[in-house]
Amino acid sequence: MRKLVILMLCMFLMVVAAGCGKSEVAKPAANENSKPATLRVGVIPNQAPDKIKAQYEPFRKYLQETLNMPVELFVATDYAGVVEAMANDKLDLAYFGGLTYVQAKQKAKIHPIVTEVDQETGTTEYYSLIIAPSDSELKEVKDIKGKVFAFGDISSTSGSLYPRFMLDKAGIKVPDDLKNVVYSGGHDATAQAVQNGTVDAGGIEGRILAKLIAKGTVDGSKIKVLEKHLVEGYPWVVRDALDKDLEGKIVQAFLGMKDPVLLDLMRAKAFAKVSAENYVEADREAHRLGLVNPKK
Repeated sequence: MRKLVILMLCMFLMVVAAGCGKSEVAKPAANENSKPATLRVGVIPNQAPDKIKAQYEPFRKYLQETLNMPVELFVATDYAGVVEAMANDKLDLAYFGGLTYVQAKQKAKIHPIVTEVDQETGTTEYYSLIIAPSDSELKEVKDIKGKVFAFGDISSTSGSLYPRFMLDKAGIKVPDDLKNVVYSGGHDATAQAVQNGTVDAGGIEGRILAKLIAKGTVDGSKIKVLEKHLVEGYPWVVRDALDKDLEGKIVQAFLGMKDPVLLDLMRAKAFAKVSAENYVEADREAHRLGLVNPKK
């Protein structure tokens, strides 16, 4: 009887061990290509988050129908929130600015796939502007020295990185050579601050300003452009570990987008493929101007 009890105990332990072994094998490796049941899409809040979510709802539906899978849309309260969500594998696809992409790739294994062809330039580049009130005494960027300047979100490409680039080119160091620096949180807020004279000048994305003027939200006669700089378009970025077949379908969904109403909502004439090489300048200037951690 004792031998029988020992034999049964051994058999039980072998079954438990085998079950544990199967669980270990079934767990996917961290770097294994993954195909999510629901595609999680993040968008940076370059304007008020509620406006952005409403703006991209038709795109969410288009992607869901085209890919034949559920699609969830996530808009954080600030740019950093989308970066953190991607870094923590809570997103599969995200719409970043060039700077946000540079910051995110320090924390997550990601790569850009497409960007929009701009309606104004007809290329994948768009304009970052430095603006001032139309009745301001400011004539050139160098005149902003000692004044109050508004950036959008600190992680904005055309509202933070490239305005700094243009200020730096004019010999103005941020924040030392400015009376005060304001972070409005979004391009729409920056436009309002400049129009109302709350700040002396500000950095803004050109196409957002144009939309605000077209809608009547901003009075174009109260704003003037001091300087502009071409910027590579916002990249749509995916996780390196995302299933390659799904990634290919996502790329084709962008390239095959033909509905003029949807394209207008996406601020695009069309879409084109991009890679990390397209964002070398943004990477270089972000490091030079101290907007990302130094390279190791």
